[in-house]
Amino acid sequence: MRFTIEKQLSRLKNWRSALTFITSLIAFAVVLPLLPFSPAVANSSTVQFVPPSWVTEHASDANLRILDVRISPFDYFVGHIPKAVHIADNTFRGPNGALPVQYWQPDKLRSLFSEAGVTDDSKVLVYSDGRDFLGATMVAYLLERTGHSDVAILDGGFAGYKAAQLPVTKEFPKYTPGKFTTTDNSSIRVTLNQVKALIGKPGVTFIDPRPPEVFAGEQEIWVRNGHIPGAKNIPWVTFTLGEANFHQLKPLDEIRQILSDRGISSSDDIIVSCSTGREATLQYNVLKHVLGYEKVRIYEGSWTEYSSYPDLPIEVGKGA
Repeated sequence: MRFTIEKQLSRLKNWRSALTFITSLIAFAVVLPLLPFSPAVANSSTVQFVPPSWVTEHASDANLRILDVRISPFDYFVGHIPKAVHIADNTFRGPNGALPVQYWQPDKLRSLFSEAGVTDDSKVLVYSDGRDFLGATMVAYLLERTGHSDVAILDGGFAGYKAAQLPVTKEFPKYTPGKFTTTDNSSIRVTLNQVKALIGKPGVTFIDPRPPEVFAGEQEIWVRNGHIPGAKNIPWVTFTLGEANFHQLKPLDEIRQILSDRGISSSDDIIVSCSTGREATLQYNVLKHVLGYEKVRIYEGSWTEYSSYPDLPIEVGKGA
């Protein structure tokens, strides 16, 4: 009799333990979607800003693929970095049935990068120049978005490269497109629904890198003009040398001071939102890959998408 009772008690104890485990598992599943951004879910992509000398140091690397993303092919014809393949940055965006200038889906991005000679093993250098602002940072972001892990941006652009008196050519490289595998890296961006849920949340900071007058809603560009409530305006040009070279970063201490003056902390959950998802890529890459901020994402739809919803709140004016 004693053995039977002890056996029943043992079974009851095991049943209660199992019930506790199942209850805990259900609770975790409910809470998980509410947890803040975790860098553990991000991929291991590395994006560097490199000087012109880097090109010379890696010129003989068999897996180096250089992308010249200037919009005009004639700029490329006149002169480009040896072995560079021309693919205009505006090739990577288009209409999606509801909005203009949206990033293409992963399958199309895979095809574009593959045709430009990018493979799974490529070390990719991206550069632009002139008035084709932010093309290099945008394409670098898209490479990370597709899961590519080794990307560099030429700091100073083509003008900085030429100023260093490095080789320029008019010859076109010969190559065979190889295998380029893509994944949809959703950890580096947010959707409209996520944006709506994050507005006003403690610890969440929206950065808007558009010009001050656009941020303030003083220019009537969209149906509705202004910015996401609570967003902080840090124009993208303030991270660069400006008229001296829009493609070259300021010294990092100056960038850190800009962020400090605007109350941006490395512990913040940062969402960068601009006009079309392009301007945001400069600050995204600098914050995440240069300064080491762990929680940075882009709202790709940006103001083009957000402003098209008449029921969403907006703010106007220069802000705090």
